Amino acid sequence: MEVGYMMFLSNLHDNMPDDVMIRNELRIAELAEGLGYDTIYCPEHHFEDYSMAVDSHQILSYLAARTEKIKLGSACIVLPWWTQPARVLGRITTMDAMTNGRYVIGFARGLARKEFEVFGIPMDESRGRFDEMAAMLVKGLETGIIEGDGPFFPTPATEIRPRPSVALKNRLYSVAMSPDSAKQIAIYDTRMMTFVQFAMEKHLGNIEIFRTEYRKNHGKEPGPTLLVDFSYCHEDAGHAEKMMQKHMAANYVSLLKHYEFMADYHKELKGYEAYGESARFLNDLGLEDAVQDYIKHQAWGTPQQILDKLEARKAIIGDFEWNSITSFAGLPYDEVENSMRLIGSKVIPELRGW
Repeated sequence: MEVGYMMFLSNLHDNMPDDVMIRNELRIAELAEGLGYDTIYCPEHHFEDYSMAVDSHQILSYLAARTEKIKLGSACIVLPWWTQPARVLGRITTMDAMTNGRYVIGFARGLARKEFEVFGIPMDESRGRFDEMAAMLVKGLETGIIEGDGPFFPTPATEIRPRPSVALKNRLYSVAMSPDSAKQIAIYDTRMMTFVQFAMEKHLGNIEIFRTEYRKNHGKEPGPTLLVDFSYCHEDAGHAEKMMQKHMAANYVSLLKHYEFMADYHKELKGYEAYGESARFLNDLGLEDAVQDYIKHQAWGTPQQILDKLEARKAIIGDFEWNSITSFAGLPYDEVENSMRLIGSKVIPELRGW
């Protein structure tokens, strides 16, 4: 079972300058290799305290020089926010050359209205932009040529340098948080990545859509789904509960604000209609109960409690990969480090045997 560490770079710390936060996050991420994690992931977000991971390639380049074997993954490059597929492909092949095949590639469509507005990209074009660019990039990684005749990214056939040198097989992930995305990403030989938000039974529908469409398109079984959690580990269950109630609650409120989930505007947007159901679910619960529901479904607690939660998921969805975000919402860095070390010593070794 593969286990990843995901950076998040949120600054909800009291009076901590952003540059200090960034350096702390890099220091913490460096620990992952020695603690037994398989991959360090970095997302893409802009403009808010929620997450300042504005350039995963830049961040992962630094970590590539500070590590030796651990894989380094963009989780994910939000394709509609980029206007030149040739530039994206060149960044990917450069990372691949620098890391000698350690780079893991992730694609996403994006969801926050503010980010689309600042970049001047209409949200209702996100599906078309993602599909068109993803196809160009996947083909380009196989052929070394970027080209396209679509409406968004017309590009004459052009050789990319540095040339791709390591096969893409098993190194491509795509985020799917809706039925539409689960179906569309299955066109490519990708693995599905999803962020845990609800009970696993509620996620199973999208996972099964992906699996069914993947089998139909590729004639084989898909790789395990990558589940992403906000996680905290401590030997004392009461202390773990206290930390999660304070910091995970703050994190989820920040998430709701960033995505405007409770504003219920997604249902009016082409390609995002499924998020209307999530908004209704959250508004029916109310903010306080929505926060508690979210906390309940993340993997946190003592090492055994985390293992029990992950085992319960396995019983519902089958094999999966696990990606934990352990630094979030102003959680003190000594707590973050202790949590990571405990996951490394008590959780990861058990998961290896699954």
